[in-house]
Amino acid sequence: MRKSVIKKLVMVALLSLVVPVSGFAADTIKIGVAGPHTGDLAPYGIPTKEAVEMIAAQVNAAGGVLGKQLEVMPMDDQCKPEIATNAATKLVSQGVNVVIGHVCSGATKAALGIYKEANLIAISPSATNPPLTQSGEYPNFYRTIAPDDDQGKLAANFVTDKLGAKKIAILHDKGDYGKGFADFAQQFIEAGGKAKVVLFEGVTPGAMDYSAVIQKVRKEGADAVIFGGYHPEASKLVAQMNKKRMKVPFVGPDGIKGDGFLEIAGADAEGVYATGPMDVSTLAANKQAKDDYVAKYGKEPGTFFDQGYAAMQAVLNAIKVSGGTEYAGLEKALKGSFVDTAVGKIKFDSKGDAEGVGFSVFQVKGGKFVELK
Repeated sequence: MRKSVIKKLVMVALLSLVVPVSGFAADTIKIGVAGPHTGDLAPYGIPTKEAVEMIAAQVNAAGGVLGKQLEVMPMDDQCKPEIATNAATKLVSQGVNVVIGHVCSGATKAALGIYKEANLIAISPSATNPPLTQSGEYPNFYRTIAPDDDQGKLAANFVTDKLGAKKIAILHDKGDYGKGFADFAQQFIEAGGKAKVVLFEGVTPGAMDYSAVIQKVRKEGADAVIFGGYHPEASKLVAQMNKKRMKVPFVGPDGIKGDGFLEIAGADAEGVYATGPMDVSTLAANKQAKDDYVAKYGKEPGTFFDQGYAAMQAVLNAIKVSGGTEYAGLEKALKGSFVDTAVGKIKFDSKGDAEGVGFSVFQVKGGKFVELK
């Protein structure tokens, strides 16, 4: 047999192996879901993962998107930047078309450069650190939650105008999210001129004893405490403050507003304030999402479920409008017009922040966070 004929036969054989694999890939749209799925902060990541998986199952049962099935690819980052970089690298290597996540601001920042280089869009339900959008460094980043400068301003105004505090202690966990929120709270308190920040100090995440910093709060005569960080540290702080009979208002960000804080803090959670995404439970789209969730999982959804659900809705709408998963098309669609989601009608501004979302103040009453009107 002539060499040219043999060569052609070999090429045909190779193509017969390659085409089915390529054809399968072309018939799926891969959605990466990155966040804490294990560890202390899993209550903030699992609801988004479940929201994405639930929507994907519904869409696939109805025939998919643009004739393609959705493949959800969860990736656990435990909200740790060093793990987030590995998670992002794995998602890129596995060929995801878009990423829902990450959840924590520090982990998000660590991963975004990897997605930017891969020309991938990432939409977070909860990464609120303002520079993630406002610096312009990550044009591939979007979020379905308002940034921390809005949240910090709300917390500052609440403690000075509503609680009447004059001497405020601000504590934080030294992270991008926690310190960022604390910085903005301090900035707005000082700009308002109605109160004084008597203490601004970081605590070590994971430490068992915060008595030294609590003693500083007492020494400074603070009549309110603002904390920037997550529920594990907040739970210990309020418990130790109560043990020392320090009956001053404690105000945290959305990083403490969830079942994790309520479960760990227990009775010590009662009366604690937290800023968080506005209650959108009266919206028809939100009611439907939660009804579907309860029917599927047999429980109420957790923290950031609404925002994760909305992120997936925004992604699917952009894929439909643009006719594919190309970066330029998705970008244009995400910023093009409002879409009805579980958090209301939203679209994204030129920096990637969602228009149509905002924060409220909540208080723990009877073991539940209740929105204050």
